[in-house]
Amino acid sequence: MKTQKIAVLGSGGREHALSWKLSQELGQENVYTLPGNGGIPNSHNIDISDFEALENFLKKENIDFVFVGPEQPLSEGIVDFFQGSDIKVTGPSQAAARLESSKIFAKKFMEKYGVSTSPFHVFDHIEQAAELIREKKGNLVIKFDGLAGGKGVFVCSTKQEAFDALAQLEKKYGKQVDFLIEDKIPGDEISLIAFTDGKHIKNLLVSQDHKQLLEGDKGPNTGGMGAYAPVSVPSGLMKKIEEKIIHPTLKGIQKENFHYKGVIYFGIMVKNSEPYLLEYNVRFGDPETEVLLPALKTGLFEILQAVEEGNLKKINPEFHPGYFADVVLVSRGYPAKYETGKEIHGLENLPGDILVFHAGTKQQNGQYFTAGGRVLNIVGHGETPSEALEKAYEGAEKINFEGKFYRRDIGQRRNTELKQTP
Repeated sequence: MKTQKIAVLGSGGREHALSWKLSQELGQENVYTLPGNGGIPNSHNIDISDFEALENFLKKENIDFVFVGPEQPLSEGIVDFFQGSDIKVTGPSQAAARLESSKIFAKKFMEKYGVSTSPFHVFDHIEQAAELIREKKGNLVIKFDGLAGGKGVFVCSTKQEAFDALAQLEKKYGKQVDFLIEDKIPGDEISLIAFTDGKHIKNLLVSQDHKQLLEGDKGPNTGGMGAYAPVSVPSGLMKKIEEKIIHPTLKGIQKENFHYKGVIYFGIMVKNSEPYLLEYNVRFGDPETEVLLPALKTGLFEILQAVEEGNLKKINPEFHPGYFADVVLVSRGYPAKYETGKEIHGLENLPGDILVFHAGTKQQNGQYFTAGGRVLNIVGHGETPSEALEKAYEGAEKINFEGKFYRRDIGQRRNTELKQTP
């Protein structure tokens, strides 16, 4: 029987977690990460945007299964490129990937198929938005239309903040720029990540990400400073999420005739026990992946095979008991300018029950050095949320590098909307 090999595309903590989980089924030697990073075993420095070079590598190594971590290759059409070949690429087509790559397309899709979301207005010039900003007194959300690595969304509370956000957009893209403004919904934000084969959707645990840099959800947006799972969601609310968000999304995917075999991410805000969809992602979130995959008892490759075969209906994901918490260690200055090349100390001192997923590291002569803004994910597991967080913070404190920074309040939000009700 042929040895099954898989390539994971990407270079962050999400991809390390994917490689770690897949290696439990396939063996680490059969899980390739492209380009990977200094802490991910079996990494190979391949340009994943060069599809022909990627195809040559896959054929040379006899790899016929690919899982795409980041959004960029999906938005560039990697699934379409390999369509019809012997290499299976898990992910949506380029057309379906617009659910993430275009905020305007996504909101129009939500509106068309009755997905619960906030009211919005579309603009293609900076100066068009001034009147609405004054009318809303700056209490709104501004979103750049395209991909911006998590840094194209501005949550504003005052007119000054809103006009500052427009100034940032103009500085980066010019006055002629596609963007939208939507009503701001105060509440509790959760992440629901699921698999779909285009016919069915199977959910993973509900998780919560912490996007802002500083304690108390203050400071600039980042790629993510930490996460935990599961988040306790009342059964009545979960039913509303299914009826008002998940089912109409699946209906829309089918009506649009999208080729969609992969992961779909629902970023949801809950206000007064009502769910509103903030955004889609067409891949795993980061750092949510770093808690969801350790929590997943079912084999990941087993799920991916069912997705590819259109047999997802037969899969009922099972999860390990307890809670998982991830604390992200970042370089000083992140998400703006930061230094790299700082030696990392203390990895060898971590207890065996604390997981470490490398995000931005390089390895040299057996030593690890910082090579990115987000450097390491420290993941703890416990019977209670407090125990899981205690473990993660225990690990975070044992690791040191110059300029190390992390949030000390992961998992501490007052989720008033998500308390279990009788």
